[in-house]
Amino acid sequence: MLLPLRVLPGDGTQAVASLIVNQASFAVEDALSQAMTELIAPLAPEVIIGVPTLGLPLANNVARRLGHPRMVALGTSRKFWYVDALSAPMSSITSPTHQKTIFLDPRSLPLLANKRVVVVDDVISSGTSIVAVLTLLAQAGITPVAVVVAMLQGTRWHTPLAAHRDKIVAPIASPRFARTPNGHWLPD
Repeated sequence: MLLPLRVLPGDGTQAVASLIVNQASFAVEDALSQAMTELIAPLAPEVIIGVPTLGLPLANNVARRLGHPRMVALGTSRKFWYVDALSAPMSSITSPTHQKTIFLDPRSLPLLANKRVVVVDDVISSGTSIVAVLTLLAQAGITPVAVVVAMLQGTRWHTPLAAHRDKIVAPIASPRFARTPNGHWLPD
């Protein structure tokens, strides 16, 4: 799969291979979802939790492939029935200046109680988004058996997610890239 490099905010010397699931073909989404499903199927997940925004189509696709009747979607748009106790601050490398809040709908708690859950997202790069998701789920008494993403970008996520590294799986891994003095991009 050929992916464009996306220069990260800052001094212009760092970039990542950009996987934007909702801009990919359905064939790419299906292939990624199939590979993700194969990685987690042996864990016998009972519920799939989708992380907005780009993790939601993958979560839907993975849940269907597992034969589940539904998935549970987290949200970043506050609904009037959401409660602060089921929220956590969240940021990402794609929106570094836009602090968000991740929410778990209280009405979803019965679907998750005492279940083997797997979190689905598109990419882990810095790890900050998944840390927020895992913090939110811990507040609700939920410990996922795994986190599956379509792509791991580099290794900067290793430190913030050190306690969870053995639960994180992905079919694709890509390095971060650094710009050389002559303007070329090399794995960082």
